[in-house]
Amino acid sequence: MTLSESDISRIIEMAWEDRTPFDAIESQFKLSHDDVVKLMRQNLKKKSFNLWRERVRGRKTKHISLREFGPVGRHHSYDQNKYKK
Repeated sequence: MTLSESDISRIIEMAWEDRTPFDAIESQFKLSHDDVVKLMRQNLKKKSFNLWRERVRGRKTKHISLREFGPVGRHHSYDQNKYKK
């Protein structure tokens, strides 16, 4: 599977986000956790890759199986639709 530069950019962005699990990347781009690690290794500088790996290793929010909470929807402010006309 060949990915466009915009797809690679989006995958990298999703991989850096704390609340985006690897399962979301897999469902959208059909890349396993190992594939994402390979992509990150190929497209980041060594130091950036190492920082990313240290950051996501074992992070509960990146691995659905480690999460202690259920699916979380988007936060909506109590007055979000208050000013809608």
